[in-house]
Amino acid sequence: MHLFVQEKGAFIAKHQGRLRVMKAKDRLNEVPLLHLQQVLINGGGVSISSDAIRACAEEGIPIHFVSSNGTPHSSLYSAGLTGTVLTRRAQLRAYDGEAGLALARAFTLGKLQNQANLLRYVAKYRKEADPDLHAALTVVASEVVDSLQAVRDLQGVSVEALRDRLMGIEGRYAARYWGALAPLVPAELAWPGRETQGAADAFNQVLNYGYGVLYGQVEHAIILAGLDPYAGLLHADRPGKPSLVLDLIEEFRQAVVDRTLLGQVTRGWSIGRDEDGRLDADTRERIVTRVLERLESSEAYEGKRQPLRHILQCQARHIATFVRGEREAYQPFVMGW
Repeated sequence: MHLFVQEKGAFIAKHQGRLRVMKAKDRLNEVPLLHLQQVLINGGGVSISSDAIRACAEEGIPIHFVSSNGTPHSSLYSAGLTGTVLTRRAQLRAYDGEAGLALARAFTLGKLQNQANLLRYVAKYRKEADPDLHAALTVVASEVVDSLQAVRDLQGVSVEALRDRLMGIEGRYAARYWGALAPLVPAELAWPGRETQGAADAFNQVLNYGYGVLYGQVEHAIILAGLDPYAGLLHADRPGKPSLVLDLIEEFRQAVVDRTLLGQVTRGWSIGRDEDGRLDADTRERIVTRVLERLESSEAYEGKRQPLRHILQCQARHIATFVRGEREAYQPFVMGW
């Protein structure tokens, strides 16, 4: 269960083992802490009491804050979750050695394979209805074989030595991936192709908001695993940049966000926007609901089907055990199709 609050003037308070959302004298929502997994606060004008924050910290419930366009800007956790010194020391040491290089390579391989598998997934449902589109999607998916081998063939002694080449391969295939998906986006959305920050069209805004929701889930998994979300490998270090979150999210974008939201628009979902061209409240709530529902659905993983949320947490823990030397190799999560 999650609590999503976005109405300006809303106030979140603790009340007898529950979180209650009020606006003036109106009760907007109330959920038991016992079953609550997270709180997502969207935009400005929402307040939360110190008692509610403390209750969430004691119950291990994260509170995520995102802007109106889905950009995550802060999260609240129990302070005790960041006290994993041995893991963080191992994580920092890994950057300059073979473990860091192996992780950067694995994140890239995972993203490439998942992009190919999503193309295969959408292609298989169009084999009879649209043979030309099926063939085009299949061709682009097959190109990943060359990309995967190119990543494996890269030689280097550190992440620094290979980062630009890894990102170059990833970038070239990303362009092919989004180009292949373009025919599936309804023409009325006038999709210009993939754009990130500052996107003015509806579908890119939807994708960006979905990634913002997923970002909070990845960050939480990383912190629960005892890792530092800012000490990444594939993505370069910059002040305030959560590089490890950006690394690990690459394995889950396609399975959690791309598949979910592309499916929504191809089934006729009408994206609502306000007079300023931003996603309206109902649309934002629908994105949050669908993305979090997808995290509860299952994928094949380690010999059985498991919820994506559990898989995400396991992958974060596998990073931790790998950098500590307790795991021989780190394998990226690869979605089925």
